[in-house]
Amino acid sequence: MTEKQKTIILDDYENEILEAYESGKLKPVEPQDDYQAMARNTMRKNRKINIRISENDLSALRRRAAREGIPYQTLVGSVLHKFASGLLADVA
Repeated sequence: MTEKQKTIILDDYENEILEAYESGKLKPVEPQDDYQAMARNTMRKNRKINIRISENDLSALRRRAAREGIPYQTLVGSVLHKFASGLLADVA
C-alpha cells in the first residue's frame, strides 16, 4: 500500500468478517455459470398492479419520462423500486 494509508473504521459485523477471512474460516463460493441469468431473474417483473392517481400526477410522470427518454411505466417502476430499496430519500 501507499505511504499515506487511510484509516478504515469497521463496525462489529465487518470486524467479524475480516477476522473470519484472516483466519481462513471463509470458503470460496462455487463459481456460477450464468450471472446474467441470475441478475435477470432477480429483477424479473412478474407482478402487475393497478393504481389510481390524479390526472395531473400522471401527466407530470409522462413529461418527466419523456425528458428522460423512457416509458412512463418504467419511470414509475424505477421510483417504486428505489423507494422499496430505501434508496429514495425524502427531502422534506
